[in-house]
This record gives sequence, structure tokens and C-alpha cells, in this order.
Amino acid sequence: MITTLRRVIFIAILMVIWEVASRLSTVPTFMFPGVLQVLETLFNGIINGQITGAIFQSIGRLLVGFTIAVIVGLILGYLIWRYKLVDDTLGFLVVALQSIPSIVWLPLAIVWFGLGETAILFVVTIGATWTMTMNTTSGFKNVPTLYQRVARTYGSSGFHLLRTVIIPASIPQIISGLRLAWAFSWRALMAGELLGAGGGLGHLLETGRSLGQMDLVISVMIIIAIIGTIMDNVVFTRLEKNVQKKWGLS
Repeated sequence: MITTLRRVIFIAILMVIWEVASRLSTVPTFMFPGVLQVLETLFNGIINGQITGAIFQSIGRLLVGFTIAVIVGLILGYLIWRYKLVDDTLGFLVVALQSIPSIVWLPLAIVWFGLGETAILFVVTIGATWTMTMNTTSGFKNVPTLYQRVARTYGSSGFHLLRTVIIPASIPQIISGLRLAWAFSWRALMAGELLGAGGGLGHLLETGRSLGQMDLVISVMIIIAIIGTIMDNVVFTRLEKNVQKKWGLS
């Protein structure tokens, strides 16, 4: 409760400073809008459906791309952990690909798929896949050898070993991977929608920029920050704490 109150007060102070700075600034209002103007634009955008529609479009794309990335990442992570040859080849490649920013894939996506839905989904998926793969691999590799030996002593092997020992022991690392993959896919989505077609928050950002409506741009930025904060604090942080508590790690 105290932490929430502190955050509310801190945000309120920032908003007051922002509004005062906007009113005292010699910069034109359309370039540096005040907090009241931004909140009015945000409210109107939600009421008329402009921002609401963009939110649903972006979240829909994000869920599809993120789900694909998680599935592919889990499979690749398992293969890299299970087979030395795959680790020496594909594992090495994944590390290299993970260092490439998602935005770099956008020109290729546009050439391959055009300015459309498929290109955006490709960038979102690529943005999260390698991070998920690396965290899954790390989680599997860090399972204590003692756990595996005890399980094999009791006759566990193959899929049963994977299901009852490897995956449960890797869950904390996998959740961290989910958290990072979501963040990377969210950023990749915004980059893809900025240059892509078909609406979404990123496209709305580009529309505001092209029309010189900085109040719209900042409104969308606030929505992006709110969604990101909700997902991180309400979903992934709580899930991570529950898993750590269950496994006696906290």
C-alpha cells in the first residue's frame, strides 16, 4: 500500500512539472503539449474507439507472435540441450541471432511478405524466439545432475524424465524467458507497426507524427507504457513469485 501511494505521488509530481513546463515553454503547444491536453486526447481516443481499436489490434498480433515464439523457443531449447551436435551448431547460431535487434529484420520482412500483417507477425516472432530459446536452454542445462541421477535410479527416462524432472526444475528460468520474450516482442511489434500497415498502436504513433499531433503520439506512448507495466507487474512478476514460493526459492 505504501509503495503504491509513493508511486501515485511520484507520478502526480511529474505530471505537475510537465504541465508547468509546457505552459512556461516557448516551444509551440503542438510540439510540446501539456499533460491536460494529452489526457484529453487520450480520453477522446478511447471514447471514439481510435485508441481502443488500435490496442486490440496490437494485442492480437502480439499474442499470436508471442505464442509462436514460445513454442518454437521451447522446442529449440530442448533440442540444443538434448543433442551436443545441435548445441555446437544451432546453439551457436542462436546466440549470434539474439544479438541482432528486431528492427533489423524489418526490411527483410517487408521484401519477403510486403507491408502487411505477415511482415509484422514475422518481426514480432523473431523478436522473441531467440530470447526464449536461450533461456529455455539455460534452464534445462542448469537442472542439477543429482535430480536426474535420482530420477534415473527410480527408472525415469525419456519423456517421463523430461516431464517430471527437467521441465519442473527449469520453470523459474523459463518464466524469466517468457518475461524477456514478451518485452522483446512488444518492442518488435511497435517497430513493425510503425512502418507496416493495418493499424495498431505503432501505426497510430506514425499517424500522429506525420500529422504533427504530438498529443496523440504521447497518448499512445502512455498506453504502451501502461500495458507493458501491467503485463510485467501483474502477470509475470506475480507468476514468478508464485513459482519461487512453490519451489522454496523465496
